[in-house]
Amino acid sequence: MKSYTILIAIIGGSIGIMAIIFGLDIGKMSISTQEYSLYVDPIIDKQSLFVTGRITIQNTGSKLLTNLHVNFGDGDTLDIKSLKPGEKIILSPPSDNSMQFVMINADNDIFVSKAYRELPKMVGMMGS
Repeated sequence: MKSYTILIAIIGGSIGIMAIIFGLDIGKMSISTQEYSLYVDPIIDKQSLFVTGRITIQNTGSKLLTNLHVNFGDGDTLDIKSLKPGEKIILSPPSDNSMQFVMINADNDIFVSKAYRELPKMVGMMGS
């Protein structure tokens, strides 16, 4: 009977340690570790009749981002006053834009420059 108790204690302790390790690892993904950080994801969708683009911008830092300046290229720009921590916005570039890249800068030395990426086409989906 005593050997079963020891075995159950070892298994329970192992599960507890694994839960703590995985919990801390998941916590790193959901809790911002930097004060000022910006996530930018520009996507271009080329259809047979038209081309659309969208840019996802999210404040992944723990503090407010201010004075964001979005440069879509081709002389097209947009100014955003602020972005709260965790706040996400989706922007569309002007329809006549060549959609090659997007550059975003903000206060506190934030600068992100990314080229548009194209999502893979799936069989049966529009534009494939």
